[in-house]
Amino acid sequence: MRLDIRDLRVSYGGIKALKGISLSVDEGKIVTLIGANGAGKSTTLRAISGLQKVESGAIVYNDENITGMPAKEIVRRGIVMVPEGRRVFPDMSVRENLLIGAFLRTNKAQIEEDLVYVYTLFPRLKERTWQMAGTLSGGEQQMLAVGRALMSRPKLLIMDEPSLGLAPLVVRDIFSIIRRVNEDGITVLLIEQNANAALRVAHYGYVLETGSIALEGPGRDLLVNPSVQEAYLGKQRKKDKKPQEAK
Repeated sequence: MRLDIRDLRVSYGGIKALKGISLSVDEGKIVTLIGANGAGKSTTLRAISGLQKVESGAIVYNDENITGMPAKEIVRRGIVMVPEGRRVFPDMSVRENLLIGAFLRTNKAQIEEDLVYVYTLFPRLKERTWQMAGTLSGGEQQMLAVGRALMSRPKLLIMDEPSLGLAPLVVRDIFSIIRRVNEDGITVLLIEQNANAALRVAHYGYVLETGSIALEGPGRDLLVNPSVQEAYLGKQRKKDKKPQEAK
């Protein structure tokens, strides 16, 4: 499995949201795309998922050009997105929300197996299986959004700002789950404003600035890159300095 984005351009009216970006996601890896608000991160994800019209360039998945393909067909190929803001169905139960993730599947036995898998990853969801999704906490709703995506058996899981608006302890849990699903064989493309957490978990990263790729490299390398530290890790950088000065 491999995803290649080649010279991708997207415009909204006269505004150029993506100015010819190119990036790759290799099978079995966690790849992150970091950047400030308005850099074009979510636009990239929406284009991959078939939710955003592409001006030019190509999105190639497993040697197939999927540019402009309907979102349903992209899901059929194993590319599934966890949207920003969770987007759960508030008046449906946890179980019903999860089953919606399996809407393209027909093997009931496998669907039940995957429900067990999701409940193993998120024990709190199992405890609340018949609870209405709208009554869950923000962290629980994020878990539900991830679980719903996993119910489609994705090959490539795309996550749009999974830590947004969550408490630090919940963020830590979410990133632990990202590692876990990756270890279970699912490739992950992660879009995050929390650059510190994203680069720590990612095998490879790209820095997006105003619609262009400014930097790329292994996640750990970008974590210590002075330009990235100054732009995205300012607070963390100060914290890191204190122990060194104490020595």
